[in-house]
Amino acid sequence: MELNVVNIQGQETGRKVQLPDSVFGIEPNDHAIYLDVKQFLANNRQGTHKAKERSEVAGSTKKIKRQKGTGTARAGSIKSPLFRGGGRVFGPRPRSYRFKLNKKLKQLARKSALAYKAKNNAIVVVEDFTMEAPKTKEFVNIQKNLKLDGKKTFFVFKNVDQNVILSARNIPKCQVANLASLNTYNIMNAQSLVLAESSVEEIVQLFNA
Repeated sequence: MELNVVNIQGQETGRKVQLPDSVFGIEPNDHAIYLDVKQFLANNRQGTHKAKERSEVAGSTKKIKRQKGTGTARAGSIKSPLFRGGGRVFGPRPRSYRFKLNKKLKQLARKSALAYKAKNNAIVVVEDFTMEAPKTKEFVNIQKNLKLDGKKTFFVFKNVDQNVILSARNIPKCQVANLASLNTYNIMNAQSLVLAESSVEEIVQLFNA
């Protein structure tokens, strides 16, 4: 698959980039994508949730009514989960949601995500650029020139410029990352994947290693 390289004005540079089928043309594995996205979301969970159980609720331990003769069920504590303000039964406790996946499976998931983007013609290759100073307005204009304004966009650079990160961080639906941060979730979550020209070769080497 060949793509034209465009500049930040949205004009073709005359250069073309080859996206090899060994990475961008494989048959996508949906289950691998599911597992990798599940791991990404699970690893980002704080797991600090906590509910008070019966032994942790503040309240009297006095028996609230006599055992028999009331015509209702017996009750021994105001802290019972059956009463309002009582403890919770089997409530959440702090825990880690992290789990591991094999490296080959994660690599397959990322290649599958890239293949989906290539299949849907959702990849744009732009020549490498930097910014002299953080300017959100300039980055918005770049998106407009690439006809990506209003879309969920994921920019991937070989070595991302700090000014580019600062320029894009306040733009809704836009994310900028370097090659090391390339993951299945961000690829699948974006409507358009924008690859810097120098990052394409690195991606191919990374996944064909």
